[in-house]
Amino acid sequence: MTMTESPAVTPADTDESIRPFRVEVPEADVEDLRRRLIATRLPDRETVSDATQGVQLEVLTRVLEKWIGGWDWRVVEEKLNSYPQFVTTIDGIDIHFIHVLSRNANALPMIVTHGWPGSVIEQLKIIEPLTNPASVGADTADSFDLVIPSLPGHGFSGKPTETGWEPVRIARTWIELMRRLGYERYVAQGGDWGNAITEQMALLEPEGLVGIHTNMAATVPDSIQTALNAGEDAPADLTADERGAWDQLADFYAHGLAYAQEMGNRPQTLAGLTDSPIGLAAWMLDHDARSYELIARTFAGAPEGITPNDVLDNIALYWFTNTAVSSARLYWESKLPFFAPKGVRIPAAVSVFPDEIYAAPQTWAERAYPNLIHFNRLEHGGHFAAWEQPGLFSQELREAFRSLR
Repeated sequence: MTMTESPAVTPADTDESIRPFRVEVPEADVEDLRRRLIATRLPDRETVSDATQGVQLEVLTRVLEKWIGGWDWRVVEEKLNSYPQFVTTIDGIDIHFIHVLSRNANALPMIVTHGWPGSVIEQLKIIEPLTNPASVGADTADSFDLVIPSLPGHGFSGKPTETGWEPVRIARTWIELMRRLGYERYVAQGGDWGNAITEQMALLEPEGLVGIHTNMAATVPDSIQTALNAGEDAPADLTADERGAWDQLADFYAHGLAYAQEMGNRPQTLAGLTDSPIGLAAWMLDHDARSYELIARTFAGAPEGITPNDVLDNIALYWFTNTAVSSARLYWESKLPFFAPKGVRIPAAVSVFPDEIYAAPQTWAERAYPNLIHFNRLEHGGHFAAWEQPGLFSQELREAFRSLR
């Protein structure tokens, strides 16, 4: 895949220049995707009446039909290019990012990090309500300048050619990015891998980072994690919210963790994802049970927070950038306990969406983030909260960081 930068030169690693960037997928690549989709060989139908064997044939068929007959990459390409995009080289890797300034001169800078199988597409719906709150009837004083980077090995950022690109290194890269952009005071937000990286930024306590927000908090106490790993029964003294989180986690560890285990152990084995677009789609759709159910309803015609085109846009970004395997390597690189509290000392805010992998209880959050400045449980939304519930998500960020302005 070919992308274009301006100027069309490759700076040395010591060059801190920030170069404008545009997405321009060659038409030959678009036609190749269409040919591959038309030539798809689908699997046999599952032998059960539910999704316990994975992505169902009926869902995959609907995805394929929509992808061939009702979707246009040029629409999302135009959308991406409507925002200011840039590339800068940090630690030998080209980092792609969207950078949108608010018209409010006193806007609070914020770096927002996606996870897997997300991308910057996941954040597009929150740009306007956060940079221009008046557009949704909110207070202009709560506006943000947004920096939305693509993780190394994901999307339009460069692909590491050496080991060592784990969350701490990415956190240091993000800190350098914000320094390079001239931000002396800023906040950070993330979910999924974005949460892991945002927390590592907080642990490094760089000058200028005044607070973080997460929509997938790492709060699971050691005693709970040990019991889950051992397959024990839930402790008897859990509150109702804690028991709900236990049940969600137990189900995820029993039935939903296989994708992460494979990418964490053998990412290079997933070579088929780089050759089959429908295979890539199936792998990405099966992230977690509640997200899959949402997407299945979406392709069945139910009005949801995301649309079939949203889903296909994101999958196609992975396809055109050939990042199925390079993105999977982050699971192999990271040795961090994903849900364990990390001892974040700076101000932290937590938004809990009910259909996340687990809904963090406030009791756990207060222990994980001793400087907790905001905690709220939402009534709607799941793992891809910014994508699915951009209004609620944006409102949460405005409220979460108001005290830090």
